[in-house]
Amino acid sequence: MGSSTREVGSHLGGLFDTEAAVDEFFSPASRTRGLARRQVKARPAHYRTVSVTLYNEDLQRLDALLAELKRRGHTRANKSLIIREALRQIDLDVIPPQR
Repeated sequence: MGSSTREVGSHLGGLFDTEAAVDEFFSPASRTRGLARRQVKARPAHYRTVSVTLYNEDLQRLDALLAELKRRGHTRANKSLIIREALRQIDLDVIPPQR
């Protein structure tokens, strides 16, 4: 084995097992080892995180609404607040039919 064809980990004297290292790193047990050192908080049950797709124009409108709320003194306002308030006020009877 020449220096140009050395295998990954060969600098460790051949004691490095790449497959075992990858398995160890990505094993479920390795993810929980760090958690044992610190307190794990339970996830809140009163809300969930969701992902939605919005058009650029809608995002710009949302950003503008948020900026205006903050300008008016609602310093803790965020995009979620605006969306939740819109959901509370929506009237399904005024939604036009889809084409």
